[in-house]
Formats: sequence, C-alpha cells, structure tokens
Amino acid sequence: MSAAVTDPLRPAAGRPYVLSHLDHLESEGVHIIREVAGEFERPVLLFSGGKDSVVMLHLAAKAFAPAAVPFPVLHVDTGHNFPEVLDYRDKPVDHYGVRLLVTSVQDYIDRGELSERADGTRNPLQTVPLLDAIEEYKFDSVFGGGRRDEEKARAKERVFSLRDEFGQWDPRRQRPELWNLYNGKHKPGEHVRVFPLSNWTEADIWRYIEREQIALPPIYYAHEREVFLRDGMWLAPGGWGGPKAGERLETRTVRYRTVGDMSCTGAVLSTASTVADVIDEVALSTLTERGATRADDRMTEAAMEDRKREGYF
Repeated sequence: MSAAVTDPLRPAAGRPYVLSHLDHLESEGVHIIREVAGEFERPVLLFSGGKDSVVMLHLAAKAFAPAAVPFPVLHVDTGHNFPEVLDYRDKPVDHYGVRLLVTSVQDYIDRGELSERADGTRNPLQTVPLLDAIEEYKFDSVFGGGRRDEEKARAKERVFSLRDEFGQWDPRRQRPELWNLYNGKHKPGEHVRVFPLSNWTEADIWRYIEREQIALPPIYYAHEREVFLRDGMWLAPGGWGGPKAGERLETRTVRYRTVGDMSCTGAVLSTASTVADVIDEVALSTLTERGATRADDRMTEAAMEDRKREGYF
C-alpha cells in the first residue's frame, strides 16, 4: 500500500477508534445473541416479519457469519395478520437460511382450546400457542424484539427476563445486569426471554434499516388503503369483524409503524414513502408506535403488563 493511501479501517495515528451510535447498538445486540448461544441449549427467535424481528434476525446472521444461524425462528400466527406481512415473512427466512416454525391461533380455535374474543382481537390469544410451542420444542431461551421505548411495562424488562414454569413474568424476580453481565440460570421448566433490542429506539431501528439496506413489508411505507376510524385509530377491514355498523370505510394514504393483529393495529396518516421519509417522520412524533397504533395496549392502564404476567411478550 502506498504511503499516500490511508487504510479506512484504521484510525489516524494517535486517534482512538470510536464506535458510532449504531455500531455500539449493533455490537451490543451481537454480544447478547452470542451470549445466549453459548449459555443455552435450545434458543429460538420469535419472528413475525415485522421490522424489529427482521433487524433481530439480521443481527443473529452477523453474530455467526459465515456460519449459519444456529437456532430456528418461530411465528405465532393469529390468523388475522396483514397479508403483505405474511407474503413477506418467508423471504428473510430464505435469505438468512433459517428454519421457520409456525404455530397457529386458528388451530387452537378450531379444536375448541381457545375462543374468539368479543372485540375480535387475537393478539392476547397468542400466549397459549406460544407457551405450548416452548414446551413442545423444549426451548430454554426465547429472543423477542421488545424495546424499552415502546411501552412502560417493556421499560421494566431486563435484557435476560426469567419466566417461571408457567411462562409467567414476575417483575420482582428481575435480576441485576451490571457491566453487561447476564444471568441465564433457570430451573427445569423455566425459560428466559431475551431482548437484544432493549436499548434501541424506533428511530435507531429505522436508521439501522437504512444503513444495512434491510427490506421490509410494503405496509411500513405510505400507500392507499381502505380504513375506518374507531376510537381515534385507523383500522383496516377484514375477516376479524370490522367495520361495525356506522363505521364508514374511507380510502386514505397511510402507513403502519408496527404490525400485529389487524384488529388492534392502527395505521397512521402519512406520505412517508421511503426510509429517509420515515426517519424524518419518526423524529417529529410525540407518541411511541404502540401508544399511537395498538388498541390492545389501551384496554387498561396496565394492559401490557397483565399480558406479560400471563406469558405474553
């Protein structure tokens, strides 16, 4: 190499190498994923096809490259997912070469083991299929894409979150995580939920998606869609039961900040059609994505915490 050429991977003489904010978050996420792989026997990564789970899978691929990701991904299908997300789901699974496991809420309803709720939402119904899958496959650690900025119950979570033999969360059993040391000890029958994206924000996720050029389902970007207004949220019609009498369908330009059960995930009016547009929009938002678009978090003041105590994420 000529003396006139500077190696871009090396800092200038006398200058320390400093990680960018995104580099630091990526490094932390990779470290957590590797810790789980080294400490647990049967991890699994929850995967919905949403932006957080896609970023988490991307981090897992980086953590073990050039080897394959050494654990499967699990999708709990409510039967009321957005078609665009289901169409997209298998693409990153194929791209990263991971094994996809699917458990279906509809199967439980068909067998009479679960009943439809009066409000039509199936998000809370995911808990039983999730816990049954954990028991069936003997998973001892489960990666989730929860972030502390999303909701106050998630802000209480440690990175390693112990669940008892019934899959339930007790905030009084939270363990200290000083100096990025994680305690994965658990009794037979218990398991640990792991959140590599805990310290990320919605803006961090989108800036990382931009930097890594990660593809997402198209509903994350502005598009025209038939929606109706309920309790201040724009919901999409579907087999789950909406709209009701008196709720008028309108064609609006919208996008989704988060994706889940169609019955409880609202769209936001938006013209953000690119990643850069979304980053600008998120920077100006005064509401978290769940606070703005998730009806299931509005059921009670402690809706998320109640679901987490039952075994939900």
